[in-house]
Amino acid sequence: MKNKKMEELLQYYNTNNEYGKLLGKQLDIISEGHIRYQLVVKPEFQALPGVAHGGLMASMMDGLLGVAALSKVASDGKFVSTVEFKINFFKPIKVGDLLFGEGTVIQAGKSILVAEAWIKVKDEMVAKGMGTFKSYPAHLVY
Repeated sequence: MKNKKMEELLQYYNTNNEYGKLLGKQLDIISEGHIRYQLVVKPEFQALPGVAHGGLMASMMDGLLGVAALSKVASDGKFVSTVEFKINFFKPIKVGDLLFGEGTVIQAGKSILVAEAWIKVKDEMVAKGMGTFKSYPAHLVY
């Protein structure tokens, strides 16, 4: 489903996303507007012994929502920026957990997109979120 422009912009994003590399996120584009991320909770992410900081899940949620939005508009030569997002934390995550999440665009207008996402550990939901994103021409940063 990916076209050349989409692949080029997603490659640019992945190559230059130093924060994503630091976290160790692994991305899979399912289709335009639908993505998966996974990452392993490292000891460096602890807030308390054995328990990760909620900011790790918030970072992953912003990535799930934002990259879902990016994958929806990249074929049009656009990037996105987060306008806002909300997250509900259901359970704590622990060092060594494999976090798995999916993000999906549920509404796409001319310049505003809304996405929803969830994060699980095994089959258990640990967080759910929703966000709003503004698309803009990629040439402004690329």
